[in-house]
Amino acid sequence: MSFQTLDHAVAGHLLTRLRETDTPSPEFRTLAHRLASILIVEATRSLQTTPKHITTPLEPMLGTQLTAAPVLVPILRAGLGMVPAAQEILPEASIGYIGLARDEATAEAKLYYCNLPDLNGKTVLLLDPMLATGGSAASAATHVYAAGAARVIMVAIVAAPEGVAFLQQAHPQLEIISASLDRELNEKKYILPGLGDFGDRLFGT
Repeated sequence: MSFQTLDHAVAGHLLTRLRETDTPSPEFRTLAHRLASILIVEATRSLQTTPKHITTPLEPMLGTQLTAAPVLVPILRAGLGMVPAAQEILPEASIGYIGLARDEATAEAKLYYCNLPDLNGKTVLLLDPMLATGGSAASAATHVYAAGAARVIMVAIVAAPEGVAFLQQAHPQLEIISASLDRELNEKKYILPGLGDFGDRLFGT
């Protein structure tokens, strides 16, 4: 499994503001959108391309185009906040949805919704801003691999070492890109220093 964190000045700036307690929901959504855009661009760096003959205003040339658009699969509900940025960059991508709720007593993820397009042989971008224990991500990855996905790239804004290690054990072939690898999980399985509950801050609930 490969794990990558962004080494990018603008990404670090955006993440710092996202973390701050006094960032209101409207600004939080804007910052999340901008940071998700940077992450999506980096996550798609190695997608397969094919040559394409085109003509510029000055002469013919050989360019490249994506062989196939990846499939976007946000993990509900917080993953929805990353979809608009991904759609702007990948407008032809189809979208599936996986709903997983964390049991607050056990911190385990339980599936309550799954609606996926054809994933046979496809690359999937699994979108979830917070990779904490890794339970939700591992469960979602299990479902998309079972549906035929050939490659899964998880895109997270913040990750915890425990979640990365759990995913590495559960799905060694899975790839992860995150804006930050934070210090640890607390006793309630929240990421430290983290940024709080991403979904609550995103949706103002």
